[in-house]
Amino acid sequence: LSSCHMLWFLDFACRAGWRVDSYTDAAVGTMAKDAQGRLVVAHVQLRPVTRFDAAHAPSTEVLADLHHQAHAACFLANSVKTQIDCAPVLEVEGEGA
Repeated sequence: LSSCHMLWFLDFACRAGWRVDSYTDAAVGTMAKDAQGRLVVAHVQLRPVTRFDAAHAPSTEVLADLHHQAHAACFLANSVKTQIDCAPVLEVEGEGA
């Protein structure tokens, strides 16, 4: 899920003219039993950290929109029943990041 989301995010960012300097994610998955008592991955939280230079950084609103687009396009996210949340972090080089 994390890699699929990242690839779509980078694609949409590139199409919009943004230059991403680095992208990391420390996704976390939570296991739980479903209604039938089977163990499943019930929740995944993506925690992408995206770094841009100060002269070319999007707003946090634009960053959030890029992540929404990536989530909507991610074929893996569209194929699973798991709840997926995204908690993006914007880092800007040269602004104390």
